[in-house]
Amino acid sequence: MNAPRDLPASADPTASPLMTSVDYRESLRALRPVVYVDGRRVESVADEPAFNPGVQALGVSYDYAHDPALSPLMLASISSSGKTVPRMLYINESAGDLLNKLEAVRVLCQETGCAQRYLAHDALNAIGQVCARIDDARGTSEHRARFAAYLEHVQSRDLAVAIAMTDAKGDRSKRPHQQGNVDTYVHIAGRDARGVVISGTKAIVTAAPYVHEFLVMPCRNMGEADADFAICCAVPIDAPGITIVARPAGRPGDKVEHGEALFSRRYGQSTAVVVFDKVFVPWERVFYAGEWEHSSALTYHYATHHRHSCIAARAGFGDLLIGAGALMCEANGFDPGKKANLREPMVELIKIVEGFYACGVAASVYGTKDEHSGSFMPEPVFANIGKLLLATQIYDMHRLAHEVSGGLIVALPGPDEDHNPATAATLAEVLRANPDVPYDKRIEVARFIEDLTASYQGGWYSLISLHGGGSPAAMKQEIWRNYPLGNKVDLVERLLDRGVLAESGERAITRNRQPGRCCDQGCSAPGQPVMVPMPGAGGSG
Repeated sequence: MNAPRDLPASADPTASPLMTSVDYRESLRALRPVVYVDGRRVESVADEPAFNPGVQALGVSYDYAHDPALSPLMLASISSSGKTVPRMLYINESAGDLLNKLEAVRVLCQETGCAQRYLAHDALNAIGQVCARIDDARGTSEHRARFAAYLEHVQSRDLAVAIAMTDAKGDRSKRPHQQGNVDTYVHIAGRDARGVVISGTKAIVTAAPYVHEFLVMPCRNMGEADADFAICCAVPIDAPGITIVARPAGRPGDKVEHGEALFSRRYGQSTAVVVFDKVFVPWERVFYAGEWEHSSALTYHYATHHRHSCIAARAGFGDLLIGAGALMCEANGFDPGKKANLREPMVELIKIVEGFYACGVAASVYGTKDEHSGSFMPEPVFANIGKLLLATQIYDMHRLAHEVSGGLIVALPGPDEDHNPATAATLAEVLRANPDVPYDKRIEVARFIEDLTASYQGGWYSLISLHGGGSPAAMKQEIWRNYPLGNKVDLVERLLDRGVLAESGERAITRNRQPGRCCDQGCSAPGQPVMVPMPGAGGSG
């Protein structure tokens, strides 16, 4: 299977080995990827300080699976085999599973800011759907078989998998086959009886340096002339021909000893440009190669799953802002319950976070069964609306956190002054506000909010929220494409009693129709298991 070397495999067919964060870090030492960061070659990803916040963030998903209070969310049972696997590597079998995944991602991101590993869940679910679609179209079973074998491979070893989807793209006005440099898109450079050879560049690969494998996927709809660019496959991170050029995860080097970067020196995310130079991929790891007519289905399915997950991820981040904002109010000597000028922005922040999260809940409840694979997929309108709301309101979330916190979060002298004999005592005396909150506790919260909203890391969260999972324009397109506008037109025509529809026949504006929501359950069958939200996960937690 060309698997990463020396990684744990389960001897018990009904259970995964479920690595801990320590096991995960150790497993990275068995790999030898070609990785560069800050202009230098990395010898050991597991021991590289620039990646430590990212390794620690992924490690949380491993440790939470061993926590008795969290494992019901972090793990899932495959109905056909009874095998328990990590939820981030699980194929959804019900609308309840979609809700469980949403809750799990929010809980993970409450701790880490961005859990990263949920991208594997989104890609595996999408690839499984498209493999089944291709087999149904051809009357074959090979694509399902290849995917099932690979899924068992990653589940039984509890692997971390990164998604190599966004190509470098080159000239955006030209299609892949029209590019002057063909390597701006990953493409099939050769094939034989053993497998395919791929070359090209993926530009934004989350967590690339510290995973075990890459899932390579096309980033756009392909035409027949782009058939060589329609490639979906799995590749070990250290396969010959792969070069990873990464940026550091978080802010690992910022005044660690004095308390700067309180959050992002602990948890962060690296992204990377990944160059594939004649990388060989055996056929058993190729999910499709050249089936250009199915590329749009893969991008659509992945985008819908991923935008659904992004909703939960930014809700977890929003929980951090809400908690820190409330602490800052307290440290400044104000009670938002008594001060309307603080209560209103706090409620507005809560409204934004729980508002887009509610769209994720709705997308879960109204999730539908895929006709080809049998797995469950989030309802696309609610998923895209939720992602659009968070993408465009992330800046409001930052503004509201700033509004309730005051200017101290950026006006505060640097952490070195806290240890300066000439200034420390004076600062501790004059910058204390609420007599019940010590100076060091006040500035700790101030620097935490600065780290999340007014730093390099804060800017990163804004940009990744805006463009991660697709730009707002892409989400608006999906909302328009999937929204049952025709049903609404029919409703008004009927109330107006004009008979226009009967007279004029089908009109373009009424063609977009979907079954109405005629009952509480919508399209989902009754009795599907839905987990009780974990403490602190949602608005009622």
